Amino acid sequence: MRHFGSLTASDAATLFERPPEEFDRDSGRELLSVALGATLYMPGDRPALAADIAKQATAGVTSVVVCLEDAVPDDRVAEAEDIVVATLRDLHTCRPSDLPLLFVRVRTPEQIPALVDRLGPAVALLDGFVLPKFTAAGGIAYLAALDDAERRRADDLRGTRLLAMPVIESGAVLYSETRVDELARLGAVLNRERERVLAVRLGATDLCALYGLRRTADFSIYDVKVVGDLIADVVNVLSRVDGSGFTVTGPVWEYYGHAERLFKPQLRRTPFEEHDEAELRGRLVSRAIDGLIREVQLDRANGLVGKTAIHPSHVAIINAMSVVSSEEYHDALDIAGTARPGGVMASGSGDRMNEIRPHTAWARRTLLRARVFGVAAPDVSFVDLLASSLSR
Repeated sequence: MRHFGSLTASDAATLFERPPEEFDRDSGRELLSVALGATLYMPGDRPALAADIAKQATAGVTSVVVCLEDAVPDDRVAEAEDIVVATLRDLHTCRPSDLPLLFVRVRTPEQIPALVDRLGPAVALLDGFVLPKFTAAGGIAYLAALDDAERRRADDLRGTRLLAMPVIESGAVLYSETRVDELARLGAVLNRERERVLAVRLGATDLCALYGLRRTADFSIYDVKVVGDLIADVVNVLSRVDGSGFTVTGPVWEYYGHAERLFKPQLRRTPFEEHDEAELRGRLVSRAIDGLIREVQLDRANGLVGKTAIHPSHVAIINAMSVVSSEEYHDALDIAGTARPGGVMASGSGDRMNEIRPHTAWARRTLLRARVFGVAAPDVSFVDLLASSLSR
C-alpha cells in the first residue's frame, strides 16, 4: 500500500519532489509505525463493516482499528464479535494490497485467542490487536494472550507475529502519585515485547473522563493541562531516541461537525488565499478542522507520530500534514549525510541553523517520515496537498 495512492501520476508528479514509497506488513516495525498515519477507528457492530473497510481503503485509509470496546454497547459485544469474524473472513479473499493494515481493539485478554480461533486461516489478514486500559500489571495478561493465540494458529500465521498497540488511558498513569512508577514499569513490560509493540496509543477521552473533563473545539488536548502534562511524561519515558523508545501516536480529535465556537479560527487566511483556496479554509473552519490542524502540529512538536481518527474526513488532513516539506527534507539530508563530527551549517534557504549533533535524531526521523509520506515539491504547500486529497 502507499499513502496518496489514489492520486493520478500527473498529480503526484506535480505535488511531490519525492513520492511516498510503498510499504506492507514486512516493511519493518520502525517504518510501519510511522506509516500508520491517521488510524481510523470503526465500531465493530457495523452491519456493513467489510464494505466500509474496503471503501475507506479505496479512499486512502492505510490503517484501521475495528473496535469491540468503548464503541460497542455492552449488550452488543457478542453480536459485534460475530460481525468482526465474518468481516475478516469475507475480506480474506481480497488481495492484501487492496486493504489497510487491520487491527482489532478488544475488551479483555480472553477475547484475543477466542477471536483468533474463530478466524481460522483468515487470521493471516489481521495485523494485530489494540490493547485498551493497558497497565504494567494488567498488560501482561494481554501480551500472554497474544503469545497463546500465535501458538494456537501458528500454521495459519506462517511465522507472522500479531502486533500490539497498547493504549495508555488508566488512572495509574494519570494520577501524579503513581505516574512515575507506573511509566517506569510500563517501559519495562513493553521493552520485553519490543518486537511485538508497533506503537503506543494515547486514550485522551478516557483520560479526560477520569476528571469529568471534555475539551471543546476551541481547545487542543494540550490545553487540558492534566492530560497535556501526562503526554509530556509519556514521551519522556517511552519515546526516547536512544534505542529504548517506541512510536507514540496522537490522541483523537472528537469534532467533525459544525461545533459552536467562542474564539477566532486558528487558520491564517494568507496561505489559502495565495493558493486560491479561500473556500477550502471556510469549510475547514466551519467544521472545527482548524482545531484538528493545530493539534496535529502540536502532536509533532511534542514528539507524537500519527493520530487516532474517528471520522473519515480527518484522515486526509492528518496524512497531508505528515508530508515532509522540501526545506525540511534537504535540511535532514544535509545533517544526516555529513561526515563532520559536530558543528553547524546554514540551511539551504539560509534562514535556519542546522546544528549537526543535536539535530541528527530529528533528521533521521524526518527522513523516515519522508519515505512513507513523501516530500512536497518546493512550491507545494499543505494547502495544495489538502485540496488535492479532499477533492477525491
